[in-house]
Amino acid sequence: MPSLLNVRNLAKSHPSNLLFEGVDLQVATGERIGLIGPNGAGKSTLMKILAGVDAPDAGEVARQKGTTQIYVPQDDRFPDGETPMSAVAGELDDDDRLDPETRAAIVLSRLGFEDFDRSVSTLSGGWRKRLSLACALAHDPDVLMLDEPTNHLDLEGVVWLEQFVKQSNATFMFVTHDRRFLENTATRVIELSKAYPGGTFEAEGNYTNFIRRKEEFLEAQAAAQSILANRVRRDTAWLRQGIQGRQTRNKTQVDDATTRRGELKAIKDRNAAPTKATSIDFQATDRKTKRLLSLHGVGKSMGGKHLFEGIDLTLTPGRRLGLVGVNGSGKTTLLRLMSGELEPDVGTIKRAAELRTVVFSQHRGTLVAEQTLQEALCPVGDMVEFQGRMVHVSGWAKRFLFEPDQLSTYVGNLSGGEQARVLIANLMLDPADVLLLDEPTNDLDIPSLEVLEEALLDFPGALVLVTHDRFMLERIATEYLGLDDAGGAKIFQTHQQWMEHRARDSNATPARSATPKTKSPVETIPDGRKRGRKLSYKEQREHDGMENAILVAETEAEALEAATTDPAVASDHAKAAAAFEALSAGQEKVRALYARWAELESIQSGE
Repeated sequence: MPSLLNVRNLAKSHPSNLLFEGVDLQVATGERIGLIGPNGAGKSTLMKILAGVDAPDAGEVARQKGTTQIYVPQDDRFPDGETPMSAVAGELDDDDRLDPETRAAIVLSRLGFEDFDRSVSTLSGGWRKRLSLACALAHDPDVLMLDEPTNHLDLEGVVWLEQFVKQSNATFMFVTHDRRFLENTATRVIELSKAYPGGTFEAEGNYTNFIRRKEEFLEAQAAAQSILANRVRRDTAWLRQGIQGRQTRNKTQVDDATTRRGELKAIKDRNAAPTKATSIDFQATDRKTKRLLSLHGVGKSMGGKHLFEGIDLTLTPGRRLGLVGVNGSGKTTLLRLMSGELEPDVGTIKRAAELRTVVFSQHRGTLVAEQTLQEALCPVGDMVEFQGRMVHVSGWAKRFLFEPDQLSTYVGNLSGGEQARVLIANLMLDPADVLLLDEPTNDLDIPSLEVLEEALLDFPGALVLVTHDRFMLERIATEYLGLDDAGGAKIFQTHQQWMEHRARDSNATPARSATPKTKSPVETIPDGRKRGRKLSYKEQREHDGMENAILVAETEAEALEAATTDPAVASDHAKAAAAFEALSAGQEKVRALYARWAELESIQSGE
């Protein structure tokens, strides 16, 4: 296959951190390359250099003449008032054959858009990702570079993206920690890590083949260290005996011994690199209760949208439930019901006495940007209590791959992966009977994901997991509760059963519009329930506008959350503090609107 990009001896550093050096790689026509590596290895930076967005400190990137590369960043940001049509048309150059709107309509239709003039601010995360791809495809690129494309997508969105990548004729390179996505799409996997000579290791084929080849290489490298260590020990013993005669051959031997010592240090450093992973271990209580949390006939509606009904579920120690469904089907709402943050419209939820529940929220609203890392990990003093013993904050920080000199760093200046590790560290300090995890995998690298999986498998209590990471779901969940976005909920034994169920439903009913219209509220009063009082004129006006108010508030919160990850904001303490404060206020506004909505619904239904 013709080579589109050739990289030789590439290096890049930040002021106090060497990202990578000596990197060589090629990108050939038709390849789908998965680029992986630990957080901080420089994956996004390398991709930006390949796309021409950033410049290397050393080395060169040779591009085949006429090759076009487009970089699609992690965050899908669009100006206020943008529509799919204006966004794509704005990317197009003048063309005498077709006007920009016609060409934009062709691209948008390819990606499933129907309403081209809808405000981008009302699109879900999945459709915003599609729009980012549409803007990139408008340039007819030879190489499409996607940075964490599956982040913040639901499972259906990830599956769609997977099919899009596999069916496209373009050449792809994507940074991702989604192992199932890598397995199903990659034709070659490259890991950027200090564990390898030259900083990279690659293998043709999918992720499974990469793991097999990687393990073989690391085993060989470990064996090479053992052999080299023996030679260095012999060198050391010989040097201690002194050099007889000072012949030239002895000087050469001295030089060779020095070289071998350098090689041994380098190989030791490389072999130590893969072991540097987050240490995760959730605390469980000593509770012997069999029934921790029971839901009986639970149902919930919001503003006329019937999320689910008739849920009967009991969480017991060792039960690991995967919660699946499209965005908006009620997964997070159900977690909030389980945690006690919301009350059901119908049915009952019974909790064991003094039940201890720990919640991981994807929105990270508990982090305070102006706190230092030490304050975030240990708010009082310099010791934390974990599993009955006291641990110094510096040792606690090291469990999560933070160095002591980072303790004075502000939380607002940490990367997304580092912030996720802070949240997990805080959760580990609270003994729990039930873990409720809402997208805990966002921004975690593959080594951290693997450690998190082991911790969840070892947790003796009950857990409920919402994640788009199919690899984690299939490894952790013992069963699945699927929400069908039409009020139904059903238990499945495997994720494959759920996907087949979804496929049958999609074939049996007309496909939903890519940009659905707002539904009118529908009053549903189950048999035996008392009709509530009629809402006042003011309350009815408030109720009628609640769905749109929540949509606007959630969109604003998403934008505020995206702002906290902006490098320009993260690098400025004052801006980061203001951004996190605004995000906290935005999330509180959403919670207040949901609570008011539930209150109005209760008044109307007579509860």
